[in-house]
Amino acid sequence: MTPGARTQAAIELLDQIVAAAAEGGAAADTLVGRYFATRRYAGSKDRRAVRELVYRAVRRCGERPPSGRAAMLAVAGEDGDVAAGFDGSPHGPSPIGADERAAKAGLAPRWLLDLLRASGLDGDELHALIERAPLDLRVNRLRAEPGEVAARLEGARAIEGLPDALRLSAGTDVASLAGLVEVQDAGSQAVTLATLARPGGRVVDLCAGGGGKTLALAAMMANDGAILACDTDRGRLRRLMPRAEGAGITIVETRLLNPNRELELLPEWRDAADLVLVDAPCSGTGTWRRNPEARWRLSPERLERLVATQAHLLRIAAELVLPGGALVYVVCSLLDGEGRGQVQTFLAAHPGWAADRPKIGFGRPHCLGLRLTPAHDRTDGFFVARLKRPC
Repeated sequence: MTPGARTQAAIELLDQIVAAAAEGGAAADTLVGRYFATRRYAGSKDRRAVRELVYRAVRRCGERPPSGRAAMLAVAGEDGDVAAGFDGSPHGPSPIGADERAAKAGLAPRWLLDLLRASGLDGDELHALIERAPLDLRVNRLRAEPGEVAARLEGARAIEGLPDALRLSAGTDVASLAGLVEVQDAGSQAVTLATLARPGGRVVDLCAGGGGKTLALAAMMANDGAILACDTDRGRLRRLMPRAEGAGITIVETRLLNPNRELELLPEWRDAADLVLVDAPCSGTGTWRRNPEARWRLSPERLERLVATQAHLLRIAAELVLPGGALVYVVCSLLDGEGRGQVQTFLAAHPGWAADRPKIGFGRPHCLGLRLTPAHDRTDGFFVARLKRPC
């Protein structure tokens, strides 16, 4: 592909990403994969170059841009090589018009920046939210040792404080290690440690999704005990068991729940779980390094719905924890309304429950929990709190 053709491909992809963000469509990574699946003529260097252009433009635009071309013009305004790609060639974009406006640069929509600043973030903390993330792995000790896996991966580095974690350059191919490793951000691994899951325990992962934290819990438990992995999304939950089987995990059972009727399908787990993990749906403000277009998907109305869902899930979880047991609440958000505010509201409504701030070697105290940030911890952003039910 010529430089112009690469630029035009990036513009076409950005148009799809902008539309998907506005309409709640597929994620950017999915759209990029689909795009090149139908364009076999594009070699690996072309795909890599186009992807770099796309994500450079996405990170550049804090607000959702009016079009893919406007987003790419923002990049062209600061890079002469990209501007040269607007050359009017047969497969390239038309030349830049004298009156064309590029999308505005920024970190995030103004209303979101205001909420982040009100939650105690500013300066370097904000800029780090959209930096490019490395690739982190969790080694499955049921199948392999970290040193053994690291020897097979050029440039793999251990992560201090996480004995099962390895860090690699973004884009490293780890497909050949299926079952031996799971792709999981170091922050996600760290907050899972807050569960203090132990062999023989009875655990509910109430928002299991595809099972990343479920598998990490099973490894912490040495595949001994019982984990009930729940979700209301059939498609995501269906992916969990094949992953568990590939990892050699046998203690997981899945259960599809009906939204707003979850407890009806959990009768035998009421007052019975040593631990309930609520890895709640959230704004994802802590994951912008990996999903920068997520800034364009969020609205005040959607955030309000997410906060209501989080409070609902906490109420359900409280019904499942046995006396003396623990509820661990996690969000990959840095907004106080989804983190500290939820914990404060929960404790006010549940007399006798108490916060037991986790000690995981990552993050900083934030209200009654811990907050991990990209700038401080070199991980995705998280809030985690551990709540104990009275005996």
